[in-house]
Amino acid sequence: QVQLVESGGDLVQPGGSLRLSCAASGFTFSSYYMGWYRQAPGKERELVAVISSSGSTNYVDSVKGRFTISRDDAKNMVYLQMNSLKPDDTAVYYCHAERMLSGFRYVYWGKGTQVTVSS
Repeated sequence: QVQLVESGGDLVQPGGSLRLSCAASGFTFSSYYMGWYRQAPGKERELVAVISSSGSTNYVDSVKGRFTISRDDAKNMVYLQMNSLKPDDTAVYYCHAERMLSGFRYVYWGKGTQVTVSS
């Protein structure tokens, strides 16, 4: 049974930091691209950061220099370190796993964790 379980969301003041974690199980974690998406009220879900199976990373422009995605294949974990948080970062953050294999696309989602940035 595939599971992606996020944790670490919280209420934080502007300028603060949070570290999100995603625990994965039920699939070959090391073979998957892992990512973090977010969805703010009234907005579409957007890709925040992605890390490949080889460790290369990519970020949406609005978080570059502030957020860092990392993975630990030995623990089947992916993390999102968020620094210098802004009110615009307020959203539900979702863990995402994806790979292509033999022409099939495999995609898994977590249920999300709430991040609120407010004074």
